[in-house]
Amino acid sequence: MSLEARLSSALSCARHAPRWCVAFSGGLDSTVLLQLLADLARREALPPLRAIHVHHGLQSAADAWPEHCRRVCTALGIPLEVVRVQVEAGRSLEQAARQARYTAIEMRLEEGEVLLTAQHRDDQAETLLFRLLRGAGVRGLAAMPARRRLGRGWLMRPLLDVSRGELEAHARRLGLAWVEDPSNDSLDFSRNYLRHQVMPLLAQRWPQSVTTLARTAAHMTEAQRLLDELAEMDLAMMAPPAAYAWLPVPSLMLGPMLSLSPARQRNALRHWLASFTALPDSEHWQGWESLCSAAVDATPVWRLAAGELHRCGDRLWWLSGCWLRPVVGPVFWHDPNQSLQLPDNGSVRIAGVAAPARYEVRYRQGGEVLQVPGRGSRDLKRLLNEVGVPRFVRARLPLLYVDGQLVGVANLPGLRARPLAFDWQPPPDDAGLSW
Repeated sequence: MSLEARLSSALSCARHAPRWCVAFSGGLDSTVLLQLLADLARREALPPLRAIHVHHGLQSAADAWPEHCRRVCTALGIPLEVVRVQVEAGRSLEQAARQARYTAIEMRLEEGEVLLTAQHRDDQAETLLFRLLRGAGVRGLAAMPARRRLGRGWLMRPLLDVSRGELEAHARRLGLAWVEDPSNDSLDFSRNYLRHQVMPLLAQRWPQSVTTLARTAAHMTEAQRLLDELAEMDLAMMAPPAAYAWLPVPSLMLGPMLSLSPARQRNALRHWLASFTALPDSEHWQGWESLCSAAVDATPVWRLAAGELHRCGDRLWWLSGCWLRPVVGPVFWHDPNQSLQLPDNGSVRIAGVAAPARYEVRYRQGGEVLQVPGRGSRDLKRLLNEVGVPRFVRARLPLLYVDGQLVGVANLPGLRARPLAFDWQPPPDDAGLSW
């Protein structure tokens, strides 16, 4: 198949997208991709095309690249957006620049739009070898996926089965002009060292090394899909019952998890946590083991990059964002006939018309007492223990006070001194997902 036909085939599943956006650096790879798409658009009905160039400002040579990209896009009749980003200093300048680039583009993707990037087979081989040297597992050795979610849209890499040599031959045959990034020659960067020092040596001894490494990444992708299927089967057994349907925090039943082998536990957790946080490497799973082995009445916590995994009773709970920040109160409720927004804690409402009085929402400080119909005065801590409210919820569970007296606990009908329907809509978990 020709290069054009292979590209068209790789993009067949994206023909109904509202728009295609090309990540255009001005380098060889993205220049060929943009030119191929422009030619394809003249012969076939494609979604509208646009390009985006991210200017990192990391070197003086890069200042001329936006203008070069504008000239190329003007000649092809493709609109271009130039975005300037600030790269934060860190241990890896490569990683920081990549993160800044993807973040900037993700923010600009429209609903359902497809971002097309020009990574090729050589990039895939380098990625696999780079991750292998870092001790990656199956997911990491699957290297770069051909398609994945990105913000409101999708990221696709339609040239992963094309070698860099093919792209360069195509560009020279058509007389295309592209920019050369001087930093690509610096051996201070790990990927450049692999590209210029290691990969040529491998190719001398094994001429098909790039192809076979890319094939291995495809094998790892298939293996990861099987592991994901197994994880989904295991996680289906851990879906919590509806006792806490009002609590929008991702959780799993602990018992079914502990019935699995340690390897299947880690596989299920990796799959579940991947939607919420960066995953720990193999040397940092001691936190999971400590969480599992803690005493029955303990409330252990495993802290990860973007949040915390809590064990409360017979469940695991993922907490992030506002769920890890303290609540602010008390909050006076000037019109209890209207819902009340709580700072960083969702909203509350009273069903029906509230009688004239002084209403306020407070949070637990300790020592609260509630008059329970038929039971008399009861310590709130013991009442919450009786109904099994997870401990991480108790500090932010709204308490309704009328004229200074505690009369109800939100979302717990059995804990009300008066016949008031006091309902709380908690803040959503930042990840937006739950099981």
